[in-house]
Amino acid sequence: MASIADFLDALTKYDFLQSALITAIMVGMMSGIIGSFIILRGMSLMGDAISHAVLPGVAVAYMLGINILIGASVFGIIAAMLIGFVAAHSKIKTDTSIGVVFSAFYALGFILISMAESATNLHHILFGNILAVSDSDIMTTAIVLGIVILFVSFFYKELLITSFDETYAKTYGLNVQLLHYALMLVLTLVTVSALQTVGIILVVAMLITPAATAYLWTDKLSSMLFLAAGVGIVSSITGLYFSYTLNWASGPAIVIVAALLFAISFGISPKQGFIKWGNK
Repeated sequence: MASIADFLDALTKYDFLQSALITAIMVGMMSGIIGSFIILRGMSLMGDAISHAVLPGVAVAYMLGINILIGASVFGIIAAMLIGFVAAHSKIKTDTSIGVVFSAFYALGFILISMAESATNLHHILFGNILAVSDSDIMTTAIVLGIVILFVSFFYKELLITSFDETYAKTYGLNVQLLHYALMLVLTLVTVSALQTVGIILVVAMLITPAATAYLWTDKLSSMLFLAAGVGIVSSITGLYFSYTLNWASGPAIVIVAALLFAISFGISPKQGFIKWGNK
């Protein structure tokens, strides 16, 4: 296993490793920020659904030779709307409609990928390959990160109110439904951006684990956003180190680091920790 010094030396020599590091940092940051709203709204299952539902969009985009962000975003939004439509117009509860829609989309994605005869790309889509990011991937990730920051900055108050008290938000006059679909769109963009890093299967882990870790340390939303972004960044950088030095798949390496940080926080955080400290 290479030392940290060796890893830092490699960073100065190899452009592909520099690109991977930049992408990892951006994905960790945006995943933590959006993930915070996902867990506060009790929408972890929706995050899982969107991450799987974009697969047919990725396949279609690949077959047509267009940017996967376009295809995946379209299918992600269609999935979110279908889930809402089924839940609103039937006796089926939201979690059931999520299960039906995302499993159907996921299966369709596998069929389309097999039709495209792209087994190698399928492996990268499922598990990520951060060491193979291109300049266009970096640019796309940077644009999505900018969208995430602008979205949260402009609608912070609305997101805060709707995340903690949707009923009050409606009486306050906020368009809760519109804000929900806007969040789903941003969630879809983040999911697609994270494909190259951690893959579809593990995207939900990056959306949930850093945010859940931050939640154990603070009751303030603004602090949670910064902490979640920080945990996401640390997980991504450390996971990239293990991926490069031990030849591990990048996605699982990053997620394992995030899970370890959560486990440590679960044990020692002032809100949850088994080790009591201070006045608690």
